[in-house]
Amino acid sequence: MGKPTGFLEIERVKDSYEPVAQRLTHYREFVPALSDDAAKLQGARCMDCGIPFCNNGCPVNNVIPDFNDLVYQQDWQNALTVLHSTNNFPEFTGRVCPAPCEAACTLGINADPVGIKSIERAIIDKAWDNGWVVPQPAKVKTGKKVAIVGSGPAGLAAAQQLARVGHSVTVFEKNDAVGGLLRYGIPDFKLEAEVIDRRLEQMQFEGIAFKTNTVIGSSDIPKGIVNDAKTVVTPAELEAAFDAVILAGGAEVPRDLQVPGRELKGVHFALELLIAQNKQNVGGAANPINAKDKHVVVIGGGDTGSDCVGTSNRHGAASVTQLELMPMPPEQENKSIVWPYWPVKLRTSSSHEEGVERDFAVQTQEFVGENGVLKAVKLVRLDWVDGKPTPVVGSEFELKADLVFLAMGFTNPVASLLDSFGVEKDARGNAKASTDGVGCYQTSVAKVFAAGDVRRGQSLVVWAIREGRQAAREVDAFLMGSSTLPR
Repeated sequence: MGKPTGFLEIERVKDSYEPVAQRLTHYREFVPALSDDAAKLQGARCMDCGIPFCNNGCPVNNVIPDFNDLVYQQDWQNALTVLHSTNNFPEFTGRVCPAPCEAACTLGINADPVGIKSIERAIIDKAWDNGWVVPQPAKVKTGKKVAIVGSGPAGLAAAQQLARVGHSVTVFEKNDAVGGLLRYGIPDFKLEAEVIDRRLEQMQFEGIAFKTNTVIGSSDIPKGIVNDAKTVVTPAELEAAFDAVILAGGAEVPRDLQVPGRELKGVHFALELLIAQNKQNVGGAANPINAKDKHVVVIGGGDTGSDCVGTSNRHGAASVTQLELMPMPPEQENKSIVWPYWPVKLRTSSSHEEGVERDFAVQTQEFVGENGVLKAVKLVRLDWVDGKPTPVVGSEFELKADLVFLAMGFTNPVASLLDSFGVEKDARGNAKASTDGVGCYQTSVAKVFAAGDVRRGQSLVVWAIREGRQAAREVDAFLMGSSTLPR
C-alpha cells in the first residue's frame, strides 16, 4: 500500500471530455488517458483492503490493488505484467467496460470509488506507447490445431491463450474484418479501429491465422445481422481439419418489436446504423442511413441505444429521443443494500450529454407512416406495480419520427450455426455448456466447445474475455491431458 492515507486526502479524478461541440464533428475517441502524475494519485486512493471486493467484482478477476500500488510507485512495466496476467485486452475493457470492479470498491461504500478503469487504461496505453506490448509466440508447438468461430473478445482471448501454449489456431469471421462487435458494434468514438488492429498484429506474429468473409455452417443469417461472407465452411470440414472447435460467435439476433407499422421505411435495428457507420469511418461505402435533420427515436435504454444517440447527433439529427420500457431508476443507489453488487441506478453517458430527451415507462403501440414511410410513433405510458406494467388509460401520445432504431438487446446466437453442428441448446437458444465440473465449456458434440455470448447470452466484453480464457484452458486440457493456462 503506497500511501495509507491516500483515500482520505485525494479526490477521484473524473474523466475529462472534449467539449460537446468539438467532439460531435468527428468519430475519434475523445477521452484522454490519465497522465502519469494523475494515475499515481489515483492509485494512491486504493486502500489495499484486507478483502478486495473489486477482484471479484471484475469478471476476469484483475489483481487490482497490486497494479494500483505499482502505478503509485510508477513501476509501470510490472503493473503491465500484473494486468496482462488476467486480461488479454485491457485496452478494450479500459475503454468500454462499465467497470463492475468500481461498483465493488470498498472505498465506494461512503465515497467515490477508486478510478480503476482509468488506471487500467493508463497502464496499457503507456505500454503500447513505449513498445512494451510485444508478441509472445510459443517456444514449442504441440502439433494440435484449433478452429475458433467468431472473432469477438471471447474468440480472440481464447485464440491468444491457445496460441501461446503452442497450438495452431485459426479464427473464422463472417464479416470483412476481425473484431466482431468490438469493431462494428461499438462506435469508433468509444473504441477506435486502430486500437483493435494493433492487438491483432501482435496476435498474427504469435502465429494466429484469421480467415474473414467466411461463414460456418450456413449462409442463412437472420435479418438485422451483417454477413459479408463469400465462403461457407461446413462443420464437418472443420471437425475433420481441426482437433477442437470453439464456438464464439456471440448472441447476434436482435430483439425485434412486432407492432403495427414495423415494416415502414425508417424503422431499423440499431446495428444497421452502427455497423454501417463504422465501415464508412474506415473508408467503406457511405452509411445508407443518414439522420441529418431527422427526428430520431431510439427504443431501448442501454449502451446500444446510447451509441445510436451519439451517432445520430454526429449525423446532425434535428432531435433525438430515447425511450425505455422500465421506470426511471434512482439517481443514487442505496449502497447499504446493493454494495458490492452492480447497482441499478440512472446512468448518463457521454452520448446523452451531447443531446437527447429521455423518457421512461413508455410502451410503443404503433409505427405510423404515409406511403410506406415512417412519420411518427404512437406510445402509451405505463404504471409499474409489483414489477408488472399496466398501460395508463388516457395517457397515449405521439412522437414525430423520421427514423426509429430498435436497441432492445439481443436474444440468442444465430440458430443455424448451432444447428449445423448439432449442438444442444438451452431454453434461451444458447449453446448448452456448463462452466462447472468436468468438461467445462464443452458442448454436447465431441471436441466442440462454446464460450462468450454464444453460451451465456448477451453480456459484457469483460465477461466474453473471461469465458474465452477459461474455455482455452479447457480445450488445452482436452488436447493435452492437462493445462498450465490460468483458470
